[in-house]
Amino acid sequence: MPTVNARGNENQHVPVTAVIPPGIITPEVMIDVDVLDRNIARMASATLARGLRLRPHAKTHKVLEIAERQLAAGAVGLTVATIGEAEVFAKAGVRDIFIAYPLWVTAPRAERLRTLAESSSITVGVDSAESASFMGQNLGAAAGRISVLVELDSGHHRSGVHPDDAPAVARAAADVGLDVAGVFTFPGHSYAPGMPLAAVRQEDEALRRGADGLAAAGFPARTISGGSTPTALLEGETAATELRPGVYVFGDAQQLELGRCGTGDIALTVASTVVSHHRTEPGEPGRFIIDAGSKVLGSDRPAWASGYGRLLDHPDARITALSEHHATVEWPRGLPLPGRGDVLRVIPNHVCLTMNLVDEVAVVHQGAPAGRWTVAARGRNS
Repeated sequence: MPTVNARGNENQHVPVTAVIPPGIITPEVMIDVDVLDRNIARMASATLARGLRLRPHAKTHKVLEIAERQLAAGAVGLTVATIGEAEVFAKAGVRDIFIAYPLWVTAPRAERLRTLAESSSITVGVDSAESASFMGQNLGAAAGRISVLVELDSGHHRSGVHPDDAPAVARAAADVGLDVAGVFTFPGHSYAPGMPLAAVRQEDEALRRGADGLAAAGFPARTISGGSTPTALLEGETAATELRPGVYVFGDAQQLELGRCGTGDIALTVASTVVSHHRTEPGEPGRFIIDAGSKVLGSDRPAWASGYGRLLDHPDARITALSEHHATVEWPRGLPLPGRGDVLRVIPNHVCLTMNLVDEVAVVHQGAPAGRWTVAARGRNS
């Protein structure tokens, strides 16, 4: 039946494709397992073809079932952000884990690392002599059971040292008994339009320079680790021995807008119901409200992004504003609005945030319900 907007103009109801399984109560995070498995297989195959190891970043999904799929496809281990995440995956049987951030390892954290090292191979990022020394002192006799990678700044300018400073960090780590395994970097500046190619070149230069410096100082790099989702599938020579992409398993609106994935690669969407139509002036784009806000989509929006998210089945629509539990969608001029009660698939801007906002997700296989997965490492922020 036709719907009526706030100005009294009739809009022909837009039928919505029946791709959302019955029984979904919105807002609901949905994982299309068929797309997920395809994404996992593609990255594993591409990495293997280049002779590189794959160590995916599990902070993106935090789900044991997805980690199991990645390892079964050939990943050598997992990357995580925190000791808490490492604990979750180690308890589930993952035996090779890299905590890819410089940690300030206090005595309680050292005890947790010692416990982790009893069941898994644990590597930690370091980017200063001070943090390496402090970690080794608190680990005591167990320092030799923990490996470290020196983090290099390859242009993102977050953490990491200049490649020429890596040997000093390595010496400090070795002096307190830590195993210096190599170097790593995160080309986070690849998350911007036109930047992936430049970022991957800068990443390679930093890794080569850092690894050469370590070797000259007596620390041959067994591991040279890099990679991000925007750069991981870019071909060419690289100094890296392993890559650590994360978002590739799901895709998100940022990757879509950067051209690093297509709509057919989007494995995670948020089912959301149209709950209200917004009054607009003649000739303006239509606007309506859906019941997914920042508390499920996350509020991340880079300056270059065209909105707070996208609609999978309506690529020209944009999410222009977020409240905690609602979002405003701007609809293309001249097109009839979806009806109140229609359920749409929303692509979050930054999928890692969405996964840390929910306890579990709905799994969909060939358009039908296929169970639920617990977000096991949700909230393990320390």
